[in-house]
Amino acid sequence: MTGRISEPPESRSRREPVGEARWPMGMAVVTAMVLTILLPDDLRLAPRWVLPTVEGLLLLALVAGDPGRIDRRSTALRTLSIALVGVLALSAVWSTVQLIDDILRGGKETSSATGLLQTGGTVWACTVLAFSLLYFELDGGGAAARAHRLPRTPALAFPQQLNPELASAGWRPRYVDYLYLGLTNATAFSPTDVMPLAPWAKIAMGLQSLVSLLILGLVVARAINVLA
Repeated sequence: MTGRISEPPESRSRREPVGEARWPMGMAVVTAMVLTILLPDDLRLAPRWVLPTVEGLLLLALVAGDPGRIDRRSTALRTLSIALVGVLALSAVWSTVQLIDDILRGGKETSSATGLLQTGGTVWACTVLAFSLLYFELDGGGAAARAHRLPRTPALAFPQQLNPELASAGWRPRYVDYLYLGLTNATAFSPTDVMPLAPWAKIAMGLQSLVSLLILGLVVARAINVLA
């Protein structure tokens, strides 16, 4: 893969920015908040309602500053978005580390196969959502920047960018594309149809694959051991 990935001619023409709807990203954040509340106390970074409250306030501030569709470029909104993703990612990584520690030390969550699978599944889902939002926020400068113009050299190359003839007029990656990336990277442990080009994208996808492999491998192995 060499050279620059060209945008479709339609995307290079002068046009009004069309941002994507805020609600898919908002629903992902709300889902992550609920999953955090459902985690056992010793797997959470802070008391039960602290992180969901912080995440909810950051989300409300984003919605108030750029309601409806995401197309307003603002340093303040960009800072809020990165802060929100940072809190979600930190929470997910913390829960992962604590779960692995419990499995290795034989914590109380590991004594029941059913409980362990439920807890492991919750932590795994939190990591998928956190990394999908990380990709969503960092690729191309964020959703607001992508609404105005796609970069000529993207950090994450989607099939529609590698093969512009497959893209519809004015195509832009949406949150669902990044959610799919996060899900497939967490199950295949490697890139599928989206290629990481920027160093940060390679590091993020590699880290997510490693985290997912540790969660799934250790949780399943421990559950089988308990059942046996």
